[in-house]
Amino acid sequence: MKNESNTLIQRIEPPFWFLGMHNPELQILFYGKNISQCKVTSENSCAITNITRTENPNFLFITIDTRNSTENEIEFIFELNNKKRHIQKYELRKRRKDSALRQSFDASDCVYLLMPDRFANGNPNNQNDKTTAEKYNRDLPQGRHGGDIEGIIKHLDYIKSLGATAIWSTPLCEDNDAQYSYHGYAQSDVYKIDPRYGTNEDYVRLVEKAHEQGLKIIMDYVTNHWGIEHWIFKDSPTNDWIHRFETYTETNHKRTTAIDINASKIDRMICLNGWFVPTMPDVNISNPLVLNYLKQNAIWWIEYANLDGFRVDTYNYSEPKEVAKWTKAITDEYPNFNLVGEITMRNQSLLSYWQKDSPIAKIQNFNSYLPSVMDFALSDALQTVFNEDDDTWDQGITKIYDLLAKDFMFPNTNNLLIFGENHDSRRLNHNYNNDIRKYKLVMCMLATLRGIPQLYYGSEIGMTGDQSLGDADIRRDFPGGWANDKNNAFNPESRSECQKAYFDFTSKLFQWRKTNDAIHFGKTTHYIPQNNVYVYFRYNSHKCVMVIINNHPEKQEFGTARFKENIENYTKGKEIITQITYDLRQPITIEGKSALILELE
Repeated sequence: MKNESNTLIQRIEPPFWFLGMHNPELQILFYGKNISQCKVTSENSCAITNITRTENPNFLFITIDTRNSTENEIEFIFELNNKKRHIQKYELRKRRKDSALRQSFDASDCVYLLMPDRFANGNPNNQNDKTTAEKYNRDLPQGRHGGDIEGIIKHLDYIKSLGATAIWSTPLCEDNDAQYSYHGYAQSDVYKIDPRYGTNEDYVRLVEKAHEQGLKIIMDYVTNHWGIEHWIFKDSPTNDWIHRFETYTETNHKRTTAIDINASKIDRMICLNGWFVPTMPDVNISNPLVLNYLKQNAIWWIEYANLDGFRVDTYNYSEPKEVAKWTKAITDEYPNFNLVGEITMRNQSLLSYWQKDSPIAKIQNFNSYLPSVMDFALSDALQTVFNEDDDTWDQGITKIYDLLAKDFMFPNTNNLLIFGENHDSRRLNHNYNNDIRKYKLVMCMLATLRGIPQLYYGSEIGMTGDQSLGDADIRRDFPGGWANDKNNAFNPESRSECQKAYFDFTSKLFQWRKTNDAIHFGKTTHYIPQNNVYVYFRYNSHKCVMVIINNHPEKQEFGTARFKENIENYTKGKEIITQITYDLRQPITIEGKSALILELE
């Protein structure tokens, strides 16, 4: 954050801190013209334990120990040539009660992923800002469309009515790129909400309003890269704050090189140090100053905004041991805090490697400390299987069975984020040609498989998009989020019949999911698919749910004797959508391309 109070100090980061943290040490970045020439002292109880000067004279890193401090404010005295040049006050705030023990999102939740610029424009007055380069242009598919924090606040009731319990928004911090800034992943100030979304105070208010509705807020955090317009990129404390090359070098995206014992050093280096794209410089998390900066920034946002979790972008593009230190620093402060990492890999053993306490990573004496990973293997299958009518050895619904057969690799399958699509993937409704039967099959599986389900905004009303036309097409504006929209899908009264069919089914399904703890944390038993019909059970000591997925286009009838070990003494099952009761002692008939979710009685 900029500090306009004097000419000596232009920025202070973190802008304030908190008393009573698990780690009492705080390293404060002071930025200003030739500030490193100053002698700095403090007469407060927070002792200065270290002062770090770098090759750039515009930076000072001052470390203090807050362990025994009860003061709300520290005074730093800056002297130059034995004369007092400036006194800088620094605020220390009290933490919320039980802040360290805050709960987070888990398998009892359903996460709703939205892109704020494309969700709803709640405040037309902040569409443009004099401090940011790209201006509002809703006619440009990849431009700024004006969605903001106020738009999310105004539609929290909609998200809640869908059955979601947590919101993951793509990044809201300032992205000052001249174009394509709407996605937010090229951040230019990681202590400041983008003014086209609102203010830091608006973000805090979003969290407060969400909590009032029983909704959790998950911040999208980026450890691997910043934007080329980031102020530190333009005037870096050290030359190695960002990975630099003689000529532009992009990551090879071969993320296996980070853990491959046979990988060449050059391949591994380019994967981890190469830039994501030309506008996203790669942050050198191996630099201790950088690592500490990112640790403190993440903890500051959790404490300041009262956050419930992180989704961590491009997690395994960073040096593994260093990003593990970042993760552990957060979970040391907040033992129950959940972080889900974007590990864009389709192989379960590679995904497992990155989850905390992985038995596979243990072979290399590595622990990521990352509680959750995104299950891209399952997502890929959900994107295709319902177009596969023939159940051969490894096609059709058997793909899902084979994936779950490898769950033994994961230390905690309940803490996998499962999804059919997100802001980087193909849209489900495009893949399935708006066949609502296939959409329902995906949703039924997301609602009943192990893990934390994540929905992507708009699919619940039938929104589509063709990724081959560019990312903007899979990130369309939500209809009704703008005052002049002809169709308002937020309002039940103005939804089309198609939108109503999608929404009503999704809402009923995920509202039910909230009530069933066997789905949240229960065990799974599944049966080898036969004729493209997959049957599995989710159960605990007092509940049992039978899920039947018919991926065949034709109606099927089958007996239940094969499932006796799970049916046990249950005789009936009530289907959760239709409320029809099925006699488990008789053959069950199921329509083509449909699912039955039976609560056993």
